[in-house]
Amino acid sequence: MSVEVKFCGLTRAADVDFAASLGATYVGVIFADSPRRVDPPMAARVVAPARGRARTVGVFGPSTVDAISSVAGEVALDVIQLHGDPTPDAVERVRPVFAGEVWAVVRVATNVLPADAVPLFHVADAVVLDTKVAGQLGGTGTPFDWDAVAQALDGHRANARVVLAGGLTPANVVDAMRAIAPDVIDVSSGVETAPGIKDHARMRAFADAVRGRGSTV
Repeated sequence: MSVEVKFCGLTRAADVDFAASLGATYVGVIFADSPRRVDPPMAARVVAPARGRARTVGVFGPSTVDAISSVAGEVALDVIQLHGDPTPDAVERVRPVFAGEVWAVVRVATNVLPADAVPLFHVADAVVLDTKVAGQLGGTGTPFDWDAVAQALDGHRANARVVLAGGLTPANVVDAMRAIAPDVIDVSSGVETAPGIKDHARMRAFADAVRGRGSTV
């Protein structure tokens, strides 16, 4: 699979285990404000089946470096994902306290890559493109205009990987990949029956669509 898959917003160990069985590269748990939010002890239990099989990602809203470092250590995260419109300085401040990758989320509101996204490509290991919806950090189930943003990415791909999120489903992920050509595809609500409760048939259909096998739910 040339495009890596991340299943995010996970709240159950059984869903993490299934994600790993599908060959997902990343499994994500959320510590930011969200209906999928988990606390660190629960997150450690949820991601336990991924050890040695998939990399663990922790999604953080605005927080202190000490708090992020403490959670990352308790859960043994491989990746820290900064949400809530992080600045390049926020990324740089995490570096000394975390040895893994640091990803930064850019929320697209007007179908144009925000100007303040450009510096993030020079400091983050990956830039996550998500849809900006008022009052919500992510997991909105709403896509942005991939074609409108794709051309703006061309000059920045050499500096950081591109992770595509926002409203992805088994039905639209192939079109999204064709438009954006991301390094990682990130899905949460598009494979759920309720916030944080993943549907295994939809997860399989999503992974199959990314691989070009086109299974249906």
